[in-house]
Amino acid sequence: MYIKNPMEIEDKSMDIIDEVMGDTYFSKEEIIIAKRMIHTTGDFEYRKIIDFKEDFIKNAIETIKEGTTIFTDTKMAYMGINKPALEKANCRLKCFIDDERVFKMSKELNTTRSACSVDLAVSEGIDVFVVGNAPTALFRILELYKEGKVNPKFIVGVPVGFVGAAESKEYLREFSIPQISTVGNKGGSNVAASIINALLYMTVGR
Repeated sequence: MYIKNPMEIEDKSMDIIDEVMGDTYFSKEEIIIAKRMIHTTGDFEYRKIIDFKEDFIKNAIETIKEGTTIFTDTKMAYMGINKPALEKANCRLKCFIDDERVFKMSKELNTTRSACSVDLAVSEGIDVFVVGNAPTALFRILELYKEGKVNPKFIVGVPVGFVGAAESKEYLREFSIPQISTVGNKGGSNVAASIINALLYMTVGR
C-alpha cells in the first residue's frame, strides 16, 4: 500500500520536514519558504544554507499583492511556478531565453543569452527577478543596479552550479536589495520556482 492522494503526500512530506527542522533561526514566515525548498529538493541541507536579507518576505508579498511582472531566467522555473495562484495574484511571468531579440543581442555582445534576457527584461520595465540557473543573469542584474538602470523590488537568487554560482550569490548578498539566496553551489530552477510558489500560497492561496 502507498499514499495516492497528492495533498496527503505533500502533507506527510511536510510533517517529515518539520521533524528534522528542529530549532531554527528562521522566522515563522521564513520556515514556510524553507520547507517548500526542502520539499522540492529532498535535501535537508537547505535549512543551513538559505539566506534572507532586507525583509525579503515582507517586500515580496507586498509586491505580489500589487500585481507585478516576474522575470525568470529559465523555462523550467517558468513552468514550475503555479499558474492559477499567479493569476489569482494578478501577476505575470516572463522568460526571454528563447526570444529572437536575445539571440541577436547575445551574438552581437558575445555574452550569454541569460545576461541578455535581463537587459531585455529591464528595457520592458521589469523589476522582479527570479534566477535559478544562470550566474551571468544574476551578475547582470547587479551590474544594471549599480548603473542605476533598475531598482529591483526583490530578487530570488539561487543559481546552481560550479562556475560562478556561489560567487554570484556572494556578490548579491553585498547589496541592500530584498533577496533570498543560497550559500554555495546548490540551487536550481526548481528551487527558484518553489520560492515563488511559497510566496504566492502565502499571499493568495493555491
